[in-house]
Parts: sequence; C-alpha cells; structure tokens
Amino acid sequence: MTGPIGYLGPAGTFAHQALQSTGATHGRPFPSVITALDAVRDGTVEASLVPIENSVEGGVSSTLDELTHSETPLMITSEVTLPVQFSLVARAPMDLLDVRSVATHPHASAQCRRWLTENLPNAKVYDAASTAAAAAEVASSGRYDAAICASVAGDMHDLVHLADGIADNRDATTRFVVVSPLGTPSEPTGYDKTTVVAFIHTDRPGALLHTLQQFAARGVNLTRLESRPTRTTLGTYCFSMDFEGHIAQARVAETLMGLKRTCRDVVFLGSYPTAQRVAPQVDAGFSEEDFGAARTWLNGLLGS
Repeated sequence: MTGPIGYLGPAGTFAHQALQSTGATHGRPFPSVITALDAVRDGTVEASLVPIENSVEGGVSSTLDELTHSETPLMITSEVTLPVQFSLVARAPMDLLDVRSVATHPHASAQCRRWLTENLPNAKVYDAASTAAAAAEVASSGRYDAAICASVAGDMHDLVHLADGIADNRDATTRFVVVSPLGTPSEPTGYDKTTVVAFIHTDRPGALLHTLQQFAARGVNLTRLESRPTRTTLGTYCFSMDFEGHIAQARVAETLMGLKRTCRDVVFLGSYPTAQRVAPQVDAGFSEEDFGAARTWLNGLLGS
C-alpha cells in the first residue's frame, strides 16, 4: 500500500504501535473504529487497522458489529498481534516510591492493578481519555507525576521510562486486523485464516451444533467462536467465527457452501495470512489431494 493507512487513534496507542510493526510509514489516526472503517469506505484511506480480539477481554464488539452489519461490505486482508505491555513514564527520573499521581485509561489501570498496589503504594490513579492522552498530559504539564501508556507514547513525548512491562498478565495480547474495500482475497499462503459471520435460520435446539458440524465434517479447525446480537429481536444471535484455511482450499470452500446452504445468511469477511505464519495441522482425509482424489473418483462414476 502506498497511500495512508488509518488506525484507531490517537497517536501513541497500541493500535499505532501495531501499525508501526507492519512497516507502514503513512498512518492516519481516527477517533473510533466506526470512523476508521468509514474512511476506508469513502476512500479517504486505502485500509484501516483496528482491534478485533484481546486475549484477556475477548472480541472487540465495535469492530465485530461494524464489519457484520455494514451496508458497504469490507474485507479483512491481514492481521497483526501485539503483546499488551504497559510502561510507566515520567518527565524526569524518579524513585517509584516518590510517584504520587498517575494518569491512564481505566482499562490500563485495571490491567496493572496488582503492579500498582505492589510498586506504587503512595500513588493515586487518575482517569484519562486514553493512555496516549495520559502521556501527553504528563509531558505538557505538572499535573501528574507519571503516566501508564504504551511504550510508543512515552517515546513520542520524550518521557523517561520508570518501568516497562508492568501489566499483571504478561501474556496479554491484542489482535488487530487490516480492513480494506471488498475485493478478491489474496492467494493462499498455507498459513491462512478465514473469518465469517453465520446467521442461523431459527432459534431451536441443536441449531449451533448443526452449524458447527459443517466444520467438523470437513476437518476445519475453529480458532474463535462468539455470539453477537443480530440487532433485530431480543434474544437472537449470529455467530462470528475464525477458522484455519483459505477460501481457495477445498475443505474451506465446501465448509462455506455448507454454511450457505444451512444458514439464513453468511457474511464472508476475508481469508488472509495469520500473524503467526504457522501452517495448520490437517488430518488425514482432509488435504487438498484427498479432496481432489474424491472429486476425480466421483467424476469417474458419473462418466465425466
């Protein structure tokens, strides 16, 4: 991509840091997931990077719903995973016991609660609009002693890192996706993922099981499954799913056709390379060669 790529801003957030990890040099921040994706729809940017899943809190509702219910469909073209590790930054070096006030976003303070209790016993935590805004406030005024933010925000404002990696959960990771205008998926790489949303016909016993059987019968492994409201009637849900494989592969293509036959609607959100670049384990009987051999055998029976 040569044009600007949007991202969930402001600058200095984890989304900004994730965008930098892709090598993108032209980023444009937007105040919300909706505005970042609308910018793709109207051509303001070529694509936008937005969060879709967090290992601690699960799916990002605003992204999942905006991709599912949009009147102008978009498509996921790649993904980025980023460890969510916070830094404590200040204008000048200081002892942790001397930190009396800390600014950060409530989500960040919640993820650093134990570290704060053990390491900053004298500090009071104040809410900020974002972790990036907290870093900017510390840099521009003497209102707070320190901020908890992504490391990129501290670096942007030339702040001193008092401590890094302070999140209570050292394995916390956020998954971001790059979303582009709807088009033809890129060629399969061998380590791909597909994302769809399935709307079942009616709410009845076994409805979800019937949907999941489409995957089991073809040896396709689900990597994420969560329900979301359909935005119609209270108590009705659709199912957002990620699974291994690419639409160009026989086992995935037949799974998608099975979903289309048995569901009220299926929203295809893309087949794209996984961030881990690891090929899935395909059981015997479900490889491309196996599907090809079965098709050849059937054609022979039909005389074609």
